[in-house]
Amino acid sequence: MEALGLASTQAYRQHLEERPEEWEVLDEFCRITISRFFRDLTVWSWLRDSALPDLATRARHLGRSVRCWSVGCASGEEPYSLILVWRLGVSRRFPDVSLEVLATDADAHMLNRAERACYPAASLREVPEAWTDLAFVPSGSEMCLREPFRTGIELRQGDVRASMPEGPFDLILCRNLAFTYFDLPVQRRVLEGLTDRLVEGGRLVLGSHERLPDGSWPLVPDDTTLPVHRRTGSVGGAIAAPITPEPNASRREEPARWT
Repeated sequence: MEALGLASTQAYRQHLEERPEEWEVLDEFCRITISRFFRDLTVWSWLRDSALPDLATRARHLGRSVRCWSVGCASGEEPYSLILVWRLGVSRRFPDVSLEVLATDADAHMLNRAERACYPAASLREVPEAWTDLAFVPSGSEMCLREPFRTGIELRQGDVRASMPEGPFDLILCRNLAFTYFDLPVQRRVLEGLTDRLVEGGRLVLGSHERLPDGSWPLVPDDTTLPVHRRTGSVGGAIAAPITPEPNASRREEPARWT
């Protein structure tokens, strides 16, 4: 309002009505850009100890990779956290299975930061110290992700309100975005698109304080203490047959011992 020389919110509302292109500018100001590695540690422990081993076992049975989508990835902390958990906490049990991560965000500036993959030390405060030593290198006042931990990820600009990648996905992280900041009709439309892109047995992860909008959805709680849901039924013929759990699949591997 100051930049436009407008004295009141009413004047700004009038400006929006007269210049529809201003809505895009306002939308950019409303985006949340604050994030950090391993936000909500209990969810990441569940991914490491339960969800990813199960999805990897299913993927091995089907002879393919584990496919993941990080929705609203901002500057990349979430999808890179997923890669760290996979590489340092899960992959040794599944050397024949790879992880593919698609990370999307509407903000090109944030995606540029994700591409650079350098972060203030405070963003890494929940990363296990041993993992920090393995995966990051100091660069001035920042910590930069080493090249081997940047592979397996595709960064793509996209607004989930307007379009979605085709999928299907085994795991979708849609946290602290759609089910916090979008109105209910948009939430329902987004959720329909997300569930359509999950394979049977795939997992949908919400933010810690989020809940699904009311309605009949092909989702059931995967852990009643966490905002995580499992897809029921088949999608586009992608049916996951029952799989015998990997021996010791819930075993925690060093150095992944956060609390």
